[in-house]
Amino acid sequence: MSLALISWNVNGIRAAERKGLLKFIASGKYDVVCLQEVKAHDEALLSEELKQPDGYTAYFNLAKERKGYSGVVVYSKLKSKSVKTNFGKNHLSTEGRVLELEFADFTLLNVYFPNGGGEDHRLKYKLEFFDQFTTYVKKLVKSGKKVIFCGDVNVAHEPIDLARPKANEKEIGFLPEERAKLDIFTQAGFIDTFRQFHPTKVEYSWWDVKTRSRERNVGWRIDYFWVSKNIFDKVEKAFILGEVEGSDHAPVGLTLGI
Repeated sequence: MSLALISWNVNGIRAAERKGLLKFIASGKYDVVCLQEVKAHDEALLSEELKQPDGYTAYFNLAKERKGYSGVVVYSKLKSKSVKTNFGKNHLSTEGRVLELEFADFTLLNVYFPNGGGEDHRLKYKLEFFDQFTTYVKKLVKSGKKVIFCGDVNVAHEPIDLARPKANEKEIGFLPEERAKLDIFTQAGFIDTFRQFHPTKVEYSWWDVKTRSRERNVGWRIDYFWVSKNIFDKVEKAFILGEVEGSDHAPVGLTLGI
């Protein structure tokens, strides 16, 4: 049996609904759909279709303390054995950024990593978030879990992952200290599935709306599926759906043979 998993920063779930999100989900092609930056602080404000799409169970972790900000959602045809949103008194438990689901064959984390832009303390917050997240997922693997984590990581890892690496060397999202955090993912035994399957392919998942960069394909690959080594042999393919519109990000995905 093959499972198809999708990760998509929708840049506002209600805006995405108006642009065809429900039709995308209702196609039935995807067994698990992970959304980030849903920008909803209360499920009650969502349409019934968004609260419970046909054929899916909905799981939410919203930024309840701040309206129109952050938040992650998973729609799944598979029933989760457990759901986790509280990771203790640390960055992983604030701002509605992490949703962990325990399935029969793997543990899935849907994550909206901080952007790090704006005020100086936000970059510090971003780097600390990476550290805490890495420590956490390493513990999961050590305990015997098969881990998949996906989401908007808000970092382009290598020069191949953005159209203009030289021009962005000192910009948030491609700073050496940010890229080093993704090196640590690799050192910890996690595999960037898209790059593993497509070592030289130039493909992006985010484009700046203000500069209409999608029309010129001047983009960044900042959305990922990472898997632990103990489940990588189940990954059949990894892909980016660059033709799917409705957000400034494209959906990214993988299929698993379970």
